[in-house]
Amino acid sequence: MAGKDERTRKNAWLKLDDDERRMAFDLGTRYIDFLNQARTERETTEFIEAKAREYGFVDLKTVSGIQPRQKLYMTRKNKISALISVGDAPLEDGFNIVASHVDCPRLDLKPMPLYETDGMVLLKTHYYGGIKKYQWTAIPLALHGVVVKKDGSRITIRLGEEPGELAFTITDLLPHLAREQMEKKMSEGVGGESLNILVGSIPGEDGEQERIKKAILKILQERYGIEENDFTSAELEAVPAFPARDIGFDRSMVGGYGQDDRVSVFTSLEAMLNLQRPQRTAVCIFADKEEIGSVGNTGLRSYFTENLAAELLHRAGACDYYQVRKALASSHALSADVNAAVDPNYEQVFEKMNNSFLGEGVVVTKYTGSRGKYDASDANPEFVAWVRRIFDDNRVPWQIGELGKVDEGGGGTVSQYLARYGMEVLDCGVALLGMHSPFEVTSKADLYAAYKGYHVFLQADPTRGAGLWV
Repeated sequence: MAGKDERTRKNAWLKLDDDERRMAFDLGTRYIDFLNQARTERETTEFIEAKAREYGFVDLKTVSGIQPRQKLYMTRKNKISALISVGDAPLEDGFNIVASHVDCPRLDLKPMPLYETDGMVLLKTHYYGGIKKYQWTAIPLALHGVVVKKDGSRITIRLGEEPGELAFTITDLLPHLAREQMEKKMSEGVGGESLNILVGSIPGEDGEQERIKKAILKILQERYGIEENDFTSAELEAVPAFPARDIGFDRSMVGGYGQDDRVSVFTSLEAMLNLQRPQRTAVCIFADKEEIGSVGNTGLRSYFTENLAAELLHRAGACDYYQVRKALASSHALSADVNAAVDPNYEQVFEKMNNSFLGEGVVVTKYTGSRGKYDASDANPEFVAWVRRIFDDNRVPWQIGELGKVDEGGGGTVSQYLARYGMEVLDCGVALLGMHSPFEVTSKADLYAAYKGYHVFLQADPTRGAGLWV
């Protein structure tokens, strides 16, 4: 088993020269700003599209033909998008794809959330994705999202992020009365139906019943134009209300909400924005719904990837559906998603010879899944070897990683929904501490390694070996 000296030798900071260290810290500063702006999948997609336009990308639907050096983007439903840098090689020869996801664990408001009880008004929620429910109590919460009224008008909500602004919370039981609660399993200590958000307590002047609720509804109507029935056609999410920030005396880490998987979104976006002329067409996909199985018309189980390829080939003059399938089957992809870093406070669930560590570079994960690789995408060794080669030839700090000990759990990514087209796919992302918690931690060295690795991959020419880091 690797000892302490070997861990030090593998530390990615020691592999970065002075210029790269400065780049890592600069990247970390921009990343923190991104995390504080992009708190939901809609806000993340808006950020991506705005950055794309700033760097000269144009909407795919506005172009009549496809030519090398074009920079294009495509957005659907305000929740899933792609950036494309057209290469010199024919599209039917395939793409270099980096796919990440924009959604994160959170609390969604129910369609009829508002109720009054015991002198307070609360909002009912339904948690989204895999969370430890107790972690979402006794912290400040912000409310983000959209309310769409019957006439089609849209109201954008972003409350709880600015200093001095109102916030919300879910109360927890005081320890003096929590004997029974604290004797339960942690998974049962806070129930899903107990994740109700406190939003008001002053009674209004109207009526004899539900006077506090009526007062809150009056505020919603006067300040935001929202009526109670409008919640039915709303998409409102509660997220932690504290900002992302530097962690540690040396400021070597970033702490904040939503780093699974917005760390991959940010690093692959930066890689694409700074991409030079690729030989093969490079594509970054930013998908929704990964945390609940990549379902719906904005997840990667949809036909988004196929439709994107068909759209590109159609505008390039290739209308044969066979060419669409040939292009996808000939593609190479990185499923850009996070892995779990070994946590020194919980060493017992990690197998250190094969698990990833904070600060040792971007994590290459050959297979995901659980319970005997169920639901896994297991990369072919030939493709793993090719990725190893282009990373090593371009000095990308990287490490291998699985998600904990074999019988402890596991997890999946979008890789299987890319692999079904026949393309080569490998999971590759950043190691996190506190994954799926309201405050996750990453290393800035790993952030830089992921950016560099995605850039190298998008730029690489599979027909000419390793490609170049530029």
